[in-house]
Amino acid sequence: MSAEYTTFGLAPAMRAGGVLASGVFKTHRDFMDFIVDGQPLLFQLSDLDAVSPLASDVPPAIFTAEVRTLLLEAPAPLADGRCVIYACPECADLGCGAVTAVIERDGADIVWRDFAWQTSEQADLEREGYEGIGPFRFRGDVYRAELERLIAATTTDATAGPARPQRGRVLLIGARASVLRKLAAALRTIGVGADISRDAAQVPAEELRTYGAVAFGRAVPDEERAAVREAFTAAGADAAFVDGLAPVIPVLLAQIEDALHRGPRELRRLVALTAADGEAWVTVTSSCEVSVRAYRLDRIFRTHEREVFAGLLEAGEHRIPLSPGAVRGPAFLVARTVDGVLVTQVPR
Repeated sequence: MSAEYTTFGLAPAMRAGGVLASGVFKTHRDFMDFIVDGQPLLFQLSDLDAVSPLASDVPPAIFTAEVRTLLLEAPAPLADGRCVIYACPECADLGCGAVTAVIERDGADIVWRDFAWQTSEQADLEREGYEGIGPFRFRGDVYRAELERLIAATTTDATAGPARPQRGRVLLIGARASVLRKLAAALRTIGVGADISRDAAQVPAEELRTYGAVAFGRAVPDEERAAVREAFTAAGADAAFVDGLAPVIPVLLAQIEDALHRGPRELRRLVALTAADGEAWVTVTSSCEVSVRAYRLDRIFRTHEREVFAGLLEAGEHRIPLSPGAVRGPAFLVARTVDGVLVTQVPR
């Protein structure tokens, strides 16, 4: 086994939710990802749609138990000392498959080894093992400090270092009640809490601090936006503010999901989306499946949707031609990967 050390860290990450064209929805999940040698470990596992056990919607007692398992303060849940590293974002059931590894002490160090895609109680390394991933040797003091901060964050207001991820909750402010109701329903469908209001001044500070984002409709006057921002600042609330681009539910949903993603931009797969001169440009940091859909409004404000790209992109910047019919009139693009979403307006 290699004696070379690997750096260990934690960072906020997201599994992007969404309502697909087929009507199927994907649940939004916020979680802490494992950062190995400066990059998310998840990126080494192809384009896997999975989350770590350190998710925001896990009850505090279970969350703490998951951390203590990773700290080797509790027995491994699977045979041969194996622990779940990533699991299905919808159900976390082993039957859907999970990335597992043996976690063990070696003197003062912690070692993760024998990674596998496991679908039953016993891992078959010959058939399901990940070649070329690990073993990873972490300095025990750094490893423990990173994980112990998560336990502290479940019981205190500690802000030093990474904290437990906060579950997404959104405040919607606008003049078009029908749009707000549809948007709130779409957010709740993918697991994001949503409330509708017009005035944040009378909302208690402790409640304002529970919101991860505030979304403004286009008709909200500047003075009302400023008053809402002041109320959040006075409450010490760290919310992202979203200016809605159009009364198009998939576009607004994507804008809000992007705002809820608190992970560093450099640790994401999807990092840029622009459009100009009949072309879109998408930038990804690692090989992944990407979908790009166009949404446009016609003269009577009906929404039209079209897929303009779906496929595997390698790391780098990519040009995607746009059909004039897909982006005629007021139009917007939404790009998605399993862990992120971006929105841009198409210049007319």
